[in-house]
Amino acid sequence: MSTATQSPAKTPRGPKPKRAFSPANIMIYGTLFVVSIYYLLPLYVMVMTSLKDMTEVRMGNIFSPPVEITFEPWVKAWAEACTGINCDGLSRGFWNSVRILIPSVVVSIAVASVSGYALSFWRFKGSELFFNILIVGAFIPYQIMLYPIVIILRELGVYGTLTGLVMVHTIFGMPILTLLFRNYFASVPEELFKAARVDGAGFWGIYVQIMLPMSLPIFVVAIILQVTGIWNDFLFGVVFTKPDIYPMTVQLNNIVNSVQGVKEYNVNMAATLLTGMVPLVIYFVSGKLFVRGIAAGAVKG
Repeated sequence: MSTATQSPAKTPRGPKPKRAFSPANIMIYGTLFVVSIYYLLPLYVMVMTSLKDMTEVRMGNIFSPPVEITFEPWVKAWAEACTGINCDGLSRGFWNSVRILIPSVVVSIAVASVSGYALSFWRFKGSELFFNILIVGAFIPYQIMLYPIVIILRELGVYGTLTGLVMVHTIFGMPILTLLFRNYFASVPEELFKAARVDGAGFWGIYVQIMLPMSLPIFVVAIILQVTGIWNDFLFGVVFTKPDIYPMTVQLNNIVNSVQGVKEYNVNMAATLLTGMVPLVIYFVSGKLFVRGIAAGAVKG
């Protein structure tokens, strides 16, 4: 009777697991910690200062938390801070920014998504030339275009209006958005497009039934880019509008740089936080989808 021979015990193979506190990990996490403190410390100072009254602010310890929390600076920044003869705070600028933001984002993303889709699958005569023009247009400095745009808006009769500023943001946002959508759609398997064509689907049928359901991440990327760029814009707002319809960033600049009365640092900090609230909320709500959109082909050629 033969006896079965026992095979030697298998030993684990592969690289040795790294120690949790290896020098490399300590350097990486240490660097991340220092960078986080660098960016979070100004935000902490702004929040703490905005919750203090001016008596406590004048004591000079900007890092200490407020002894007694007050939201009066926030109320004043929103509804009472003065810029010239107007003393309605940021509220008027906020609603102006909303009226600029919504149509600019909707129109620019709608047109850019269709244009990117057409450039990725529906090649037409001159499409490569058009694509190269878009690449150039995406990186032209805004400053050199200011005067020609002023002339164009004046001739159209919309200079100094919200409509004119919406047109400017829409036009300047479309080149980079079109590139993003074109690169994203180019990463979609071509076999899927060909199968839809065999089934009889046309331009809009493929776009609505196939491309749109697959494109949530890149739409989130486009929304974040447009919302951030339009909401934080100062240059276009101050050049192409007038005081009654200034966006929120211009109102913030006027409040912070006002030379009337006492410099109220707590109100200025509260006004700054209120102005940055919309982009921050957008990032926190859709940050994961933003990363997915980038990773899924938003920057692929």
